[in-house]
Amino acid sequence: MTKPTLPVTPTRQTGARVNRGVDWRAVFAFPNPVNEYAARITAGLVVLLAVATLVTGWGWGLVVLAAGFWLRVLFGPRISPLALLSVKVLAPRIGHAKLVAGPPKRFAQGMGAAMTSAAVVLFFTGLQPAAWVVLALLIVAASLESFVGYCLGCAIFGVLQRRGLIPDDICEACNNITLRSL
Repeated sequence: MTKPTLPVTPTRQTGARVNRGVDWRAVFAFPNPVNEYAARITAGLVVLLAVATLVTGWGWGLVVLAAGFWLRVLFGPRISPLALLSVKVLAPRIGHAKLVAGPPKRFAQGMGAAMTSAAVVLFFTGLQPAAWVVLALLIVAASLESFVGYCLGCAIFGVLQRRGLIPDDICEACNNITLRSL
């Protein structure tokens, strides 16, 4: 059985690959651009899982949702089961890809991670009604993304970038109108 390898940094002198350690930037890389259809499908799967969690009252569903968001925020679609299903199976069936900037999508995943993490904490500290309210808000945001194509997290990202709270170099396509046709 072979051990999986992590990305390594090439040496500049010989061009040979030398394992000097893990290239953490590659491990935590997020795709840019991303396929908007895959993002919308992932949001739809989040809606399904969140509604099932809300209807059943199963608190561990919140943990599953939070874990999925954290996997997508940290590693992009490479590890998250919902994202893998969207990117590798469902989105290719649509055919063509509609590419959009990645940083706002990662920011939106971060908002989902924060909301679901808050819902987990609320649920397991005895504040279940508050956890369900947070989950309902998540369902609204994910539904907007999935069914309407409006990414609330991306819109908030844009506002924060225009106000200077997110540096322009984080998303060149977001602040340069000529690059928006990714």
